[in-house]
Amino acid sequence: MADRKILLLGSGYVAGPCVEYLTRRAENKITIGCRRIENAQSLASQFPGTSAISVDVNNEQSIDEAVSQHDLVISLIPYIHHATVIKSAVKFKKNVVTTSYVSPAMMAYDEEAKKAGVTIMNEIGLDPGIDHLYAVKTIDEVHKEGGKILSFLSFCGGLPAPEASNNPLGYKFSWSSRGVLLALRNTAKFYEDGKVVEIPGPELMDSAKPLYIYPAFAFEGYANRDSTPYKERYHIPEAQTIIRGTLRYQGFPKFVKALVDIGFLDDSEQEYLQASSQDVAWKSVLSQLIGVSATTEGELESAVRAKISEKDEAQVQRILSGMKWLDLFSDKFVTKRGTYLDTLCATLEEKMAYEEGERDMVMLQHKFEVELADGTKQTRTSTLLEYGEPNGPSAMAKTVGIPCAIAVNQILDGVLTETGVLAPMTPEINNPIMEALEKEGIQVIEAIL
Repeated sequence: MADRKILLLGSGYVAGPCVEYLTRRAENKITIGCRRIENAQSLASQFPGTSAISVDVNNEQSIDEAVSQHDLVISLIPYIHHATVIKSAVKFKKNVVTTSYVSPAMMAYDEEAKKAGVTIMNEIGLDPGIDHLYAVKTIDEVHKEGGKILSFLSFCGGLPAPEASNNPLGYKFSWSSRGVLLALRNTAKFYEDGKVVEIPGPELMDSAKPLYIYPAFAFEGYANRDSTPYKERYHIPEAQTIIRGTLRYQGFPKFVKALVDIGFLDDSEQEYLQASSQDVAWKSVLSQLIGVSATTEGELESAVRAKISEKDEAQVQRILSGMKWLDLFSDKFVTKRGTYLDTLCATLEEKMAYEEGERDMVMLQHKFEVELADGTKQTRTSTLLEYGEPNGPSAMAKTVGIPCAIAVNQILDGVLTETGVLAPMTPEINNPIMEALEKEGIQVIEAIL
């Protein structure tokens, strides 16, 4: 079989399982492109027949040169650069796969991609990705039976496995903590009982509710960004409730809400937190942030109690002990990163990283309230629980990287032939991908309750 030249942009944590899957077929020749060639070489060295090049996505000539020499481009770089990659790919009539949401900047190339006869496949990771596959599957089945989807709830979380959730947030960072915390400032919007509900970012953590998926887990969930387009995207105009949200372990929302109340999510530059400024202890930063001149731990605790909205004593104790665990009341010097948010992130990343041998976990559940053609009501669920391998690929890397690689093969095999800027929203695109995913043991369990 003729060689198939694949350019992979990015070498981040989801790239490994993607490359591993693709290199199982000898005809797939993969070039890994990063701005710093050392990053590309480090990943390429783990897989036979894989090469590395330096590509600067901010330089049109550099990106054009790399794209023009390959049959397909996988873009695993930050989403803000995808439109640049797509522009180049359309110019040279090359296909593209990304795991990111389709942005307006990406969608702008839809017509040109169709004219050029190329496939720009997006949203094919975990969330977005596997969630779409199994949402569309159930919705399509119900509609074919003449039924209606009355309510669609979907919650997904990338979390430490239970035994690794050993800190006050019940959370660990395998990538930038800044992105995780900034997402908590977004307004959430969804349909509930036929009405559009909006929850402003500062109130998002207060909206978290317990979610029962399996009895062994204490989960809480809160809505994530804007769920309203899914009425149209999933072809469920009849649905009265549509909520897509995030899963965390119990305690996380209240702890984060306290950090928000105190002001830790402020990303404006602070003179005294610049790297060149003199050393400063955490307790001084906390006093400054709350606006008190407290010197003892007791005074600081009282100031925190007055500042946070949580009043339940058991929860307040959890929050205070969590803050102590993070050294926020201590004489320990902070790692100065210019802003309150980034200075806090430096401590979170140091104290809440995965230790050697610890596993992560991915949990996804869709819950459909269905009315069948004869008026019978039922609840259907689609549930995915996946664990990472100790000292091996994480669950998150597998569930993002493998669907992405499957889509690449299906485009190059001529199975996925639709052109334009796409997401997995139709059975024609999705069914072959689900079949390949199940062969990898990534299995979503469907049930009618």
